[in-house]
Amino acid sequence: MFQLGKTIVSEDIIEKDFVCNLSACKGACCIDGDAGAPLSKEEANILEDIYPKVKPYLRPEGIKAIEKLGTSTVNEWDEIETPLINNADCAYVIFDEKNTALCAIEEAYNQGDVSWKKPISCHLYPIRIKDYSEFSAVNYEKWDICDDACTLGKELQVPVYKFVKEALIRKFGEDWYAQLEDVASKMKS
Repeated sequence: MFQLGKTIVSEDIIEKDFVCNLSACKGACCIDGDAGAPLSKEEANILEDIYPKVKPYLRPEGIKAIEKLGTSTVNEWDEIETPLINNADCAYVIFDEKNTALCAIEEAYNQGDVSWKKPISCHLYPIRIKDYSEFSAVNYEKWDICDDACTLGKELQVPVYKFVKEALIRKFGEDWYAQLEDVASKMKS
């Protein structure tokens, strides 16, 4: 672990390799698990605001879940997350012609209908952020459904932090990312 500003960063994000391999996993991270994507209060408000523009991209079962549960939900630990369809798929999941899970929010973004790409927790994956009162912990989350992504990352020699560069800059800024690159280059040499 090392400190960058008000973050404590796991060395795993530099040492481990990762590149999403959607052709292998079919977007399993959006449909497996027992919770929705973590959201900040601000993101929950954004989802509520953009829902009318995202709704046309959603599957009927996603619309039904959102209209029953809300554009976001609060779990038993008072954490905000995306709603689920029957405690499985994220309500915002859609599928392409190859049955690969995609994000309706991101599709609306790609089509220019909304200016918000998707929840930062999704954009950062496989990095997870845990906020504490004095700092944020930046960790790599190993999940066996992503074994193909680890294999592809190793083949292509892409460390986690480079794979999620855009998301890390979105979360922490350009200066923070430049400092991370400095630490990574020192660790490699």
